[in-house]
Parts: sequence; structure tokens; C-alpha cells
Amino acid sequence: MNFTNDKAIYIQMADRLCDEILAGTYKDDDRIPSVREYAVMLQVNTNTAVKAYDQLARDGIIYNKRGLGYFVTAGAKKEIKKARKQEFMKQRLPELFRQMQLLDITMEDIQKVWQQQ
Repeated sequence: MNFTNDKAIYIQMADRLCDEILAGTYKDDDRIPSVREYAVMLQVNTNTAVKAYDQLARDGIIYNKRGLGYFVTAGAKKEIKKARKQEFMKQRLPELFRQMQLLDITMEDIQKVWQQQ
């Protein structure tokens, strides 16, 4: 995984696991890789992976079954979408609108591009 400098690595790891849940790689109550497995997979320190898993557990995205590992919480996909939608609306959309206004891009222009996708 290529990490960026705009967020802490453990947050980027948590985001990646959320992306995998959204993509259907892991479904409700599926076991996810252990902390060590995920750390090795992403070539990071185990402590960093622990922080990512702790954050996801606090957010209610995953849960721990003692001795068995971590699992995806039922409804996690819906919660991830809800949180990301709120973030998009509050953080990214205002900047997008600002850029559209500066560049004279209309909603019709956007619709044309959207339909070509």
C-alpha cells in the first residue's frame, strides 16, 4: 500500500479496511485478517495495525471475539457509507463547488461527464 502524508498511517489502514468492506471483500460477521497478518500484508509496524483496529472497533465497524480474532460488525457497510457521505458533503463538496464556480463548470457539464462514465 502506498501511504500519503495527509493522514496518519493507521487512519489510512482503517480507511483501506473500510474500502474492502464497502467493496464486499468482507461482509457482516466475516473474519478479517489478524492484526499481524494485516501489518505484514501492508508492510507496517504491528503497533500501527493495532491502532487501526482499535479505531475501527471504537467506531463500531469491527469487533473482537477473544481467541478467534476480529470480525465485521453487522451493518458496518451501512455505517461506513453514512459516515463517508457526511464527510464528503461537509469536506469535499464545498471545495468542489468553489472550483466549479471559478472554472465556470455547470451542473450540466457535470451531468454530461457523469453519463459518459
